[in-house]
Amino acid sequence: MISVKNLYLRYIREYYALYDINLEIAQGESVALIGADDSGKTSLLRVMTKLEKPTKGNIYINNRPLKKVNFKNDLSVGYIPATPVFMEKKTVYENLKYVLTTRKLPPQEVENKINDAIIEYSLEKIRDEKVCNLSLTEKFILSFIRLTFRELDLLIIDNIFDKLDEVYVEIIQDLVKKLRGKDTTLILATTQEKIANLFCKRKVYFKNGVIVTPEEFVAEEQA
Repeated sequence: MISVKNLYLRYIREYYALYDINLEIAQGESVALIGADDSGKTSLLRVMTKLEKPTKGNIYINNRPLKKVNFKNDLSVGYIPATPVFMEKKTVYENLKYVLTTRKLPPQEVENKINDAIIEYSLEKIRDEKVCNLSLTEKFILSFIRLTFRELDLLIIDNIFDKLDEVYVEIIQDLVKKLRGKDTTLILATTQEKIANLFCKRKVYFKNGVIVTPEEFVAEEQA
């Protein structure tokens, strides 16, 4: 599904956030990108989601160059960034409604989907709360709930787990299971091996913008 070919990303002349990255990810696979902060894993996710333009190299999705892939029509992508993005001054209800109305659904269907989500995920107490008043954890959980309104081809999760209390990881696991169909590809960035083991079957290790072997990663971590 995803093919990364000789990818480079340079923010300033002397510094490469990504250096000659080559990676193949099959449809339906679950892959964890593991590395310390600033190791390159988030930079790769940002290129995949078109938030950064690579300096050199290409990413192909279903054999099409990424720049020619339309995320609205060609591929359904769910992205959970490390900093949740909402209309902060709007309520939880208004944020959920906005997502559905942009899909041009009939008004009654919009209301039904919102009400079903509020009941299923026990959002009654925060339904009319402005998002700016929610905790960071509540915002992350709401980010996942917002994605349940559509079927996903690709789910991308940035390194949110360092900011989460451990008790909420199980809740996120359940939400990820709901979001993933049998052909949904999952790519997750984390600093923690235990998180990678919980969510993904394959691990890819990053160090200083380069993919390294597990042995190289462990050796440098212990040095």
